[in-house]
Parts: sequence; C-alpha cells; structure tokens
Amino acid sequence: MTERVSLSRRELLQVAGAATAALGLPRLGLGAQAPAPPLSTQTMMGVPFEARDIVRVGLVGCGRRGLSHLGDLVGIEKLEIKAVCDVVPEQVAKAQALIEKAGQRRPEGYAKGDHHFEELVRRDDLDLVYIATPWIWHAPMSLAAMNAGKHVGLEVPAVRTVEECWKLVETSERTRRHCVMLENCCYGWNEMLVLNMVRAGMFGELLHGECAYDHDLRAIVFENASEGLWRRAEHIGRNGNLYPTHGLGPVAQYMGIHEGDRFDYLVSMSSPEAGLTDYRKRRVPAGDPKWQEKYDCGDVNTSLIKTTRGRTIMLQHCVANPRVYDRINLIAGTKGIFRDYPARLFLEGQPGDEKWTGLKAQKERFEHPLWKRLKKVARKSGHGGMDYVMSWRLVECLRKGLVPDMNVYDGAAWSVPAPLSEESVAKGSAPVAFPDFTRGAWKAARKA
Repeated sequence: MTERVSLSRRELLQVAGAATAALGLPRLGLGAQAPAPPLSTQTMMGVPFEARDIVRVGLVGCGRRGLSHLGDLVGIEKLEIKAVCDVVPEQVAKAQALIEKAGQRRPEGYAKGDHHFEELVRRDDLDLVYIATPWIWHAPMSLAAMNAGKHVGLEVPAVRTVEECWKLVETSERTRRHCVMLENCCYGWNEMLVLNMVRAGMFGELLHGECAYDHDLRAIVFENASEGLWRRAEHIGRNGNLYPTHGLGPVAQYMGIHEGDRFDYLVSMSSPEAGLTDYRKRRVPAGDPKWQEKYDCGDVNTSLIKTTRGRTIMLQHCVANPRVYDRINLIAGTKGIFRDYPARLFLEGQPGDEKWTGLKAQKERFEHPLWKRLKKVARKSGHGGMDYVMSWRLVECLRKGLVPDMNVYDGAAWSVPAPLSEESVAKGSAPVAFPDFTRGAWKAARKA
C-alpha cells in the first residue's frame, strides 16, 4: 500500500495556503542537510529497460497537461493506453473519448477520489505510469507506481522537497524501476542540436551556463480551473525557485552532470513579491476568497550553482510579471558561446567581428537524428514538437530495452534547487550544498 498524503485536493485550495504544513512534511529542506543514505541496493545509472514489443501505459492526471500527453501517446506505434485516472470524472471521460477516437480500445477509468490512483498502479497489465498531476502528488504517486512494479514517467518538477528526492531515488534503486522525469525541454530542436555541438567539442572547455523559466503565468495561476486550482498555492509559504527544471535540464546535459561532474552548492536570493498581489488587485473582484491569500514567493529568484569541476550556472525564475517567454539556454566555453531566445551563436574564428550567427549553418552536421526522423510529425505536437519527441523516445527505450536518456538521479538533482533555494533565501543567501543522489557514481565520464 502506498504512503498516504493527508492533504486532499479540496484542502489544497484553502487560502490558509500552508500546503506543506497540512501535509505534515518537513519545511522544504530547511535546516542542516542530512548525510546521504547508504545505497539501498544497486545504482540505477546505466540500467536498461526490459525490452518488450508493446508498451502498456496508465495515465494519472487528465487535466490540461495530461490530455496533451495523451494526444502524443495515441500517435505512437506499439503503445496501448490501458487506464486513465483523475479526481474529476469529466476529465476521465474526455481522456477515454480521445483514446477511442484514435482507434484504441476504451481504457478503464479511475475517478473515485484522491487515492483511486492506487488501484490503477496495481493493475497487472501496465509497464509505465505517466503522472501529470499537481506537484504535491508527484512523490506519493511515483512511489506507489514503483512499489507496484511499474516504471514511471513523471511531470516536472519531479518533487518539492529534499526528503522526497531521496525517497524517489531509494525506491527506484530498491524496486529496479525507472523514474524518468518528463523534461520536455531537453528534447527541443535547438537543445538537441547544441548538445551535439557540445559533445563534438565546438565550444571547447565548458565554463558557464545560464538558464531560466521566465513565463507570465498570472492568468493561469488565477484561473478557476486546471492549474489555477493548485499552482497559486505553491506561492504561499515558499520563497525560492519553484520551477527549476525547464531551464536547468538542458544546461545540465550540456555540462555532463552525473557524467563526470555534479552540482556542488548554490546561493540564492529573491526579489520582493509584488506581481501576484498587483494582479489580484486589478483583476480579482472584491469578496473573492483569493483576497485572503498572502503570497510569499519573490517575483524574481536568482540562484548561482557551482559544480564540482568549478563551472558556474545562473538559474532564474519569474512567473508573476509581464515577460516574453525565455529560458535563456546559454552555454559558454573557451571556443564559443550559444544563447537562445532568439537562438544565436558565436564561435572562435567565425567570419565577422563579434557578430552573432544563427544555427542554420550547423544544421547539416549537428541536427539530432531523432529530429531528422520525427520532425514532420513532431512539429504538429505541443511546444514546437519537443513533447512528441520526448514521449516517442521514452517509448523507444522501453520497447528496445535501452538505457533511458534521463534517470531518477537527474530528476532529483534538477528538482532539488527548489528546496535548496528556499533554504538559501531564508538564510540570507548562504551557500547550501547539493546532496549527491548518486553516492559517487557521477564520477564516471560519459561513454562515447
């Protein structure tokens, strides 16, 4: 039986806002870091999936993101969706109709309350459970699925606390089930091309990266449906980088994190909170329960990460102000620099005096094979095609018995800046050490 979380979806919406306190969980990593637990069995680094001809999937979470995933999954060959789950019966019905329309058999639906997912993960006809739910449910759902013998595809961020990171790692190691965080940004056309350039040595010795999640989400977090029912509550009682993985994931891959380097420590600081309060003042009518909320998360959080090899990373978060969408996506080395939004490149020796060039000239040599193969279909999918490429690749790894591109240690390391940044902010921007979730296995360099 999976661990139960005492906070229900309805309680989460209460403006007392202390979701963490209601859960009875520790204060998001605050306090001294505990020593790493001993390796529970064997590492999951380099461990392949078991090969299979058909991949059988269960989906937990049929909201905006879950239905988007379904739209991609139903178009992937040799994949069957056996079950879908959501606390809202109407969303389960939408998912079932979408699957039937695509020509698959109607999956079984689970919509009887907050813990009905526990029955779904115990089914004996599932290989992989996709989880696309509010962040507070990521840990208990992933743990339940792995303990029931299922691999997990988990939406971002993987978890919210240091303790939850360790639970994912230990459970994955003990059960020998993979927990793959669904970081779609690692599968963007630009990101995969630049990764190939990095691995070919085009930027020389890597020195510095910059990344962010700058996205005006005010309308979404204040809506009375979907993410507005829970995401605003994350800004109550928390102050740090709440959503680090979209920007950090690609930069971590460029730098070979867990392939000869790892995150060592960070320092973090937050601006004042003003954006959500101002938006509420202008857009929310008097008497609405939202007026009882107090938002604690600073509008702009900036964190600096140092790696064990001495490299530096600047990581930012801003979702409460007018912004043009930007993940920065910068990587710099001794031979050149790339910076996205818009994509631009400068390499040592290129024609022109300190003038940026685009990626067009690099396409023939460095475009990733996945994009060459999937581009026509992928471009019809969400987020410019990266969603489809991500799901297609995960299914391919399952079918062919390959090692997944990202493992549970990546999901933990890319998510843990959230609680670590909160700790650093609370301590006046003091340095905070990263746990070594791999227990030293990161030292092995990537195999060519």
